[in-house]
Amino acid sequence: MFTSDKDMTWKDINIGAMITEVGNTVNYKTGDWRSQRPTYDFSRCLKCGVCYIYCPEGCVHQNKQGFFEANLFFCKGCAICAHECPTKVIQMVIEEDK
Repeated sequence: MFTSDKDMTWKDINIGAMITEVGNTVNYKTGDWRSQRPTYDFSRCLKCGVCYIYCPEGCVHQNKQGFFEANLFFCKGCAICAHECPTKVIQMVIEEDK
């Protein structure tokens, strides 16, 4: 185990920079590099879950009201959810500087 990034060299990185530890994806907040994010108009939502089914990252989950929305810590902004939504509930907007 490394104590800091300074201890790591190129020899310590897996080929292709692949993450090989199983079940560690919650440790990597990958949403920070997206250029657009989903916004929702739940008044038109059917709660069908199509966005949940098509999300390649598995970051769409059902909230307490039964609507599906993306966890922005992990959403990469690919817009597949918006494209597949049958009632166009999801619109992609340009991500503002954080």
